Amino acid sequence: MILPARSLERRLTGGLALVGALGALFLLLFIAIEYGLTFQTLADSKELPSVIHELTEHVVIPIMVLILPMTFAARWVIRASLRPLERKAREIDEASAHERGFRVDVTSLPAEVLPFANAVNALLDRIDEATREQEAFAADVAHELRTPLSVLALEIERLEHPAAERLREDIARMRRLIDQLMILAQLDIEAPQQADGEVALAEVAEDVASLMAPLAIRQKRNIAVETRGSASVTGRREAIFAAVRNLVENGLRVTPEGGTVTILVGPGNAIAVRDEGPGLEVEALETLRRRNLRADHASSHGAGLGLAIVSRIAAAHQARLTTQPAEKTLRLEFA
Repeated sequence: MILPARSLERRLTGGLALVGALGALFLLLFIAIEYGLTFQTLADSKELPSVIHELTEHVVIPIMVLILPMTFAARWVIRASLRPLERKAREIDEASAHERGFRVDVTSLPAEVLPFANAVNALLDRIDEATREQEAFAADVAHELRTPLSVLALEIERLEHPAAERLREDIARMRRLIDQLMILAQLDIEAPQQADGEVALAEVAEDVASLMAPLAIRQKRNIAVETRGSASVTGRREAIFAAVRNLVENGLRVTPEGGTVTILVGPGNAIAVRDEGPGLEVEALETLRRRNLRADHASSHGAGLGLAIVSRIAAAHQARLTTQPAEKTLRLEFA
């Protein structure tokens, strides 16, 4: 069984109280020796009231008058000393999960806590270094996969087989997935806010609609764009484009033939995709972006990473991916 952690404030207060009590006891013993008090004197019923009166008036009351304000003062000093630790704990707790390079500022910490804070910063250094190595490896793998996929695509173009078209679609889907993984790797390495500057969401919506229109026509569906304001956000245009495209593809999969997938721009710094499917519940969205699963809202032909990639791109841009099941809408809200 794990015992609850003891409060450092309580430990210090208890220790000071114990020191005060021992000091008072030693003071009484010193006074007893100084005035020659013995057990025989204390046992004398005539002398005892006088002794108690003297000790109470000249020892106990002064000690109590001194201890009470000192106790409150000690508690105030202890709390003031621990306040920097509370502030640092809040800073660490408020740090974004995707914030690279976060370190504990040790300038205002007590000297006794510096070894612990420095150890935490050293651990964060090692984690960042390991993460950078993993990201670089993933980017290298994705880059290396492009060439064999391109060669494979050229070979499949020469095939005259009923399955050739399906194979070409699979290759195209794999190449696009690799491109998105490379975008994610770049987002992890670079600060997205410094990549491309201002990105016009209306232009992104129009470009995605133009790109996806042929696919929608082949699937006997429609794509529309509704602009409710001219919003611009700071970030990587390529990444935001990929996120909106994934949402549109998701919408096309769940929309029945003859239905319409609508890209909504605004109001405010937001872009959303509304489909005519069953709607995605909040719990299902959390599962999809946490575990990279498809659930019932995606096609069995997908890679299962679409909404997880959208969520990661949103987090890198300090945006939120939300769902409105009643309106059958997935929404990207930028700060």
